[in-house]
Amino acid sequence: MSTLHHNFNDIANITSAKDKVDKPKYPPPFSIRFTFEERAKLDAERGRSALSAHIRECLFGDDVAPRRKSGNSPVKDGEALGRLLGALGGSRLSNNLNQLAKAVNTGSLPVSPETEADIAAACEEVKALRTDLLRALGKSPGASP
Repeated sequence: MSTLHHNFNDIANITSAKDKVDKPKYPPPFSIRFTFEERAKLDAERGRSALSAHIRECLFGDDVAPRRKSGNSPVKDGEALGRLLGALGGSRLSNNLNQLAKAVNTGSLPVSPETEADIAAACEEVKALRTDLLRALGKSPGASP
């Protein structure tokens, strides 16, 4: 069991370490309060643009620094993502994992080679779902431990 726990932690650490690398540094956000009337006026003026973009344009006019945009949706394969989310929605994965965790915490989960094999198989399925999800989002699944 500790090997399975270790594998999931390794995968989580790989993903979170990649997320922390190469992120641009921005100054801290600035907060401003408006009256309801001021906010309504800004909302009417901005049309379909983002409120923050409209406020920057009002403040700086033609000197507004262009914001970096990816220009792309984070979803690279919408069809694959839809299939994956449908499979997750139709599964009882979260409920089953919750029941397993409860059984482990109460000490009522009988650990046998068969149980361990079932859990290992479930872990492989979760890893496959993770890989499919990352690919649908256009990200690299990374190296498996």
